Amino acid sequence: MDSGCRELKFSGGSGINMDGETTERNGERAMNKDMCVVCDDGILNIRAGAIIRKDGKLLMVSNDRDYLYSVGGRVKFGETAEEAVVREVLEETGVQMEIDRLGFVHENYFYGDMPSNRNKLIYEISLFFYMKVPDAFAPISESFMEDNSKEHLVWASLDEDIKMYPEFFKTELKDPTDTVSGSSRARVLEPQAGHKIQCSLFEFMVHFALY
Repeated sequence: MDSGCRELKFSGGSGINMDGETTERNGERAMNKDMCVVCDDGILNIRAGAIIRKDGKLLMVSNDRDYLYSVGGRVKFGETAEEAVVREVLEETGVQMEIDRLGFVHENYFYGDMPSNRNKLIYEISLFFYMKVPDAFAPISESFMEDNSKEHLVWASLDEDIKMYPEFFKTELKDPTDTVSGSSRARVLEPQAGHKIQCSLFEFMVHFALY
């Protein structure tokens, strides 16, 4: 479940909220904060997502919008991506699942559509994990968006004519490999945003690490 980004925790014990105000926090409270960094007029997110497949279909999340998105959410300060995806799966499906393996490292630029990030440019780094699906897997959705709209779990076919994020799921999951793949969605943004994205440092780092 993706909650709104409100604060950035620094090692010195202070933070900055979305309004640019400095706050004081102790280490314990910081551990419960999302890995979400305010960068001028934009936001950097660190996210963990789950790939849950059964009977040829993929478990995705929907709400009142016209697209599906992956089970998962932001990594919290102090936890690993593996811990985050297990926690998020439990929160969103009600089932404690184990990780099979890391499948994809993905970066994406997009504009937020939630109250806390609406029209803000977001740079999101996501780690997607294949999950071990129990035979008697019966997920129940109990999660809500930050605007209090309820989320629904959907078993989707990769061939369905519906928007699905991340978009590469529709191609890469049809013929999965045993390796970790890197994916980048860098594009020229709307002119009024005043940004032009061509390449990112993260893309270079992933390429260097893998090759």
